[in-house]
Amino acid sequence: MRTLSLRLLVAAATFTALAACSGGGTVDGAPGGSGVRDPYFPKAGNGGYDVGHYDLTLDYDPDAEHLAGTAVITARAIRDLSAFNLDLKGLDVEKVQVEGRDARFNRAGQELTVRPADELDDGETFRVTVRYSGEPETITDPDGSEEGWLPTADGAVGLGEPTGSMAWFPGSHHPSDKAAYDVAVTVPEGFGVVSNGELRDEWTRGGRTTSTWHTAEPMSSHVVTVAVGDWETGRSTTDDGLPVYTAVDPEQADASRKVLKRLPEIMGWAQEKFGPYPFSSTGAIVDRAEDAGYALETQNRPYFPGAPDAVLLVHELAHQWYGNSVSPKTWRDMWLNEGFATYAEWLWQEDHGGDTARQTFEALYDGTYYDDEAANESVWAFPPADPPDAAHISDAPVYQRGAMVLHRIRETVGDKAFRELLRGWSAAHRHGNADTGDFTAYVEKSAPDEDFTEIWEDWLRGDGRPESR
Repeated sequence: MRTLSLRLLVAAATFTALAACSGGGTVDGAPGGSGVRDPYFPKAGNGGYDVGHYDLTLDYDPDAEHLAGTAVITARAIRDLSAFNLDLKGLDVEKVQVEGRDARFNRAGQELTVRPADELDDGETFRVTVRYSGEPETITDPDGSEEGWLPTADGAVGLGEPTGSMAWFPGSHHPSDKAAYDVAVTVPEGFGVVSNGELRDEWTRGGRTTSTWHTAEPMSSHVVTVAVGDWETGRSTTDDGLPVYTAVDPEQADASRKVLKRLPEIMGWAQEKFGPYPFSSTGAIVDRAEDAGYALETQNRPYFPGAPDAVLLVHELAHQWYGNSVSPKTWRDMWLNEGFATYAEWLWQEDHGGDTARQTFEALYDGTYYDDEAANESVWAFPPADPPDAAHISDAPVYQRGAMVLHRIRETVGDKAFRELLRGWSAAHRHGNADTGDFTAYVEKSAPDEDFTEIWEDWLRGDGRPESR
């Protein structure tokens, strides 16, 4: 079991590598911003500080659906602060301390505003502790999907994209503010817990089981997970020694066995395509099909409701490079997550006896990809780089037309240069954040003799189906 002093040393060491910009002004002693003004989720994240480390201690009773938590958040002020905000939706806050001293706080919607006893100086590293409890909420997204804390048939799962993590722990919940994590979860004996990173310890005492998980690499809160349930776990390594940890609901064990055996093969293929794997372990969580309505690229081990096929496994593992390591600066940049992961599907199929990427591109362009005419037309509903609102950031143009942009780039620069571009992009922003402007600038710098005007204007930002293909 780690001591608090060791956790703080780990947290302090992460600050140089972690953290992107947060919003807020420059007035000394002013409150931090209540959001980073994301174009689709303006209240997500918080200004005035960068988080370096989360230390979450959770106790969950599945029968009562009750969660008790203590969050110790280590952060650095990026200007003088008289107050700062944390995102937390629902739950009852019992106590807040800053640097060990009681702090005043108030609640307004998803905002928990904290007023420390002493103002924080620009550059000061500080620790805030929040004690809270209650029945976590399930959040309905603008697109109608559910996230947050989802009760399941045999436990619960925390899924965070785009803002659901604020339903079960306080923090700065925007992908531009990454951090390292230590998560300790206590549940009744007989239940298991799976989270991100590596399992450090597990013990049972007094009829309760505690599992501790550690994630050293920077992680956005929307890809943090805690999955409570009955699991068949597996541990192995890939050919190059990367630890593999899988957790499968017993009802899905038979259906999952064959595809999960391919995980080392897929990881080897992906590293050849996308470059060195950016994290310290890999794996998968397979729950029951009815437990969630979607798969999610939770860091280190993606979450699946029901056994995935190989193509879906490829998609979510590709996100470890594109979306988790290279994360979006704002939710407008979602196509940089989904376009890349979708194109990874095309590359996998091309390399394994399926349609070539060009054939998939042509089927989408001609309107023959889907059996349903409306689904084919939906690909052209809006430009992938500019969804009309938060309800559409996961729609077909972001995925399919985003992948079509990448294919047009590939055909412009050639296969060899495109492979170098895929690997170079994931390396250039490893463990960081990037937006569409960063990507277009990177492509143009990588191929200075090529003209990408048509791709940017017609395919990336243009309305409707481009005339040329």
